[in-house]
Amino acid sequence: MEKVKILNKSNFSIPEYATEHSSGVDLRANIKEPVILKTLERVLIPTGIFLEIPEGIEAQIRPRSGLAIKKGLTVLNTPGTIDSDYRGEIGIIVINLSKDEVTIEPGERVCQMVFSRYEKVVFESVDTINQTERGSGGFGSTGIK
Repeated sequence: MEKVKILNKSNFSIPEYATEHSSGVDLRANIKEPVILKTLERVLIPTGIFLEIPEGIEAQIRPRSGLAIKKGLTVLNTPGTIDSDYRGEIGIIVINLSKDEVTIEPGERVCQMVFSRYEKVVFESVDTINQTERGSGGFGSTGIK
């Protein structure tokens, strides 16, 4: 298991896995007052969390399903990537997709963060690439069922 250094400047405890098999940890809104979001309004919510992530690992910010279904809140730029060389505060871009105003409370769990290994590649310039059965078919090209 990899170790990730965490600097917690929030008013809350450090993130932790909710269950034995959870793949992500919840991040909380480190705000002093409730934030009210109008329909289609977006806001950057601070977490008070700073990370030192080992090289070869990224953190991904993803929406919480409970907030999506109950409040219509989701995270833009999903999944948001936190690179291993970023040392700033983790901020979460939240948008209200519901038809009603929604309130984010101090300490509310606003997203989940999942860690993942990644590979770097070297690009090789060529004049052609191999063709496949799918070819250049894009969105929906393999069917909808």
